Amino acid sequence: MSRGRFISFEGIEGVGKSTNIATLARHVEQAGHEVVCTREPGGTPNAERIRDIVSSHSEEPMPEIAELMLIFAARSLHVENVIRPAVEKGTWVICDRFTDSSRAYQGGGRGIDMAVIDELAELVHGDLWPDLTILLDAPVDIGMARASRRSDPDRFESERAEFFERVRARYLQIAAAEPHRVTLVDASRELDVVRKDIDRIALRLLDI
Repeated sequence: MSRGRFISFEGIEGVGKSTNIATLARHVEQAGHEVVCTREPGGTPNAERIRDIVSSHSEEPMPEIAELMLIFAARSLHVENVIRPAVEKGTWVICDRFTDSSRAYQGGGRGIDMAVIDELAELVHGDLWPDLTILLDAPVDIGMARASRRSDPDRFESERAEFFERVRARYLQIAAAEPHRVTLVDASRELDVVRKDIDRIALRLLDI
């Protein structure tokens, strides 16, 4: 049985990851592949419990290193119980965020040393990296305006614009350093225009 593909979507808040994941998943299914759509932090029952801890507001302060370690604990559960088994049996996995989010949010946003993040990535998932990462990019003011229309902001969504500027800058650094893996999409445009880009990416990815 051939190996499945592992695709991740990345970006700051409000760039339309959920909508565009659904678009890509539809293309993959129509091409005859089984597909699993999942998310991080989360993707398994225990990882979702960790997500609640990390994303919820609390009177107890969350040290930056604790945040990072919790996210990688959830990622370990997700990789071993969902992503790796699915890919190995030939299923395509489309994931809303993966380790690039840690590099951008905890590395760029929080200022944690990238060497620490890379060491945890090696420990938790080794050579299992996305075959393709689609980075939906938009200026912070646009993303925050879109995100503000949703439900009450979680702990990350409540961060200041300066935090998201650092996150976005790190994402763009990753895209520039790894063009073989990361495809940059301008998500500041209307959704229908962005969807056409996702359509074109799907055609190349599926070789149809």
